[in-house]
Amino acid sequence: MAGPEPEGADAPHGTRRLVMGVAWAVLLVGLWLWGNEITDVRGGLSDPTTGDIAAVGRPPGLELPRPHEPLADARPQRVDVPSLGVRAPVVARGLDAVGAIDPPPYGQPGVVGWYGGGVRPGAAGAALLVGHVDTESRPAVFYHLSAVRPGEKVRVVRDDGAVAEFTVDDVQVLGRDDFDAKTAYGPREEGRAELRLITCGGTFDRASRTYSANVVVSAYLTGVGP
Repeated sequence: MAGPEPEGADAPHGTRRLVMGVAWAVLLVGLWLWGNEITDVRGGLSDPTTGDIAAVGRPPGLELPRPHEPLADARPQRVDVPSLGVRAPVVARGLDAVGAIDPPPYGQPGVVGWYGGGVRPGAAGAALLVGHVDTESRPAVFYHLSAVRPGEKVRVVRDDGAVAEFTVDDVQVLGRDDFDAKTAYGPREEGRAELRLITCGGTFDRASRTYSANVVVSAYLTGVGP
């Protein structure tokens, strides 16, 4: 199911900016809800944590490649994280009734959701990919996401035949109390093509059936291939 397309495509520039600003604000609130309440799909598989202690941020002195120029718009079809052995189909998702990003169906733990109302991977801005950390009985597609390291690659196969290659530059576990959605999901550098891989993390509370944090892997476009 595709997400909502931005409105106001034929409106004056100032009106389009206002509409996009409102849409972005709604999405940030929705993503916060997604991480804190909406994606609690399990009964406590990975007590007490999901391995989030591995998240390292960006080590000082790490040399990363220069960013590649953003690509034209194209829809994502598959995401590969070679260091984790992940090769997952990508489906477009919208927002649910409470304004949160609609995650992939619970019965498809190996599928990654892309927020179809936002940036397409490889285009300028921050494209958002979300996946479950686990199910009631087994790990899901992003169970080991916090083990990704800066400098590693993420590849997105697009429907224009191109493979957009992103380099990870930051890995964070962001708790509820200090969570800033704009910092987590917004673009880091103006005009750069960026990618976010997002899942639940931290500890799982059986009583409230919620996780205590989000794992957010940030990457930026550094190459493109056929």
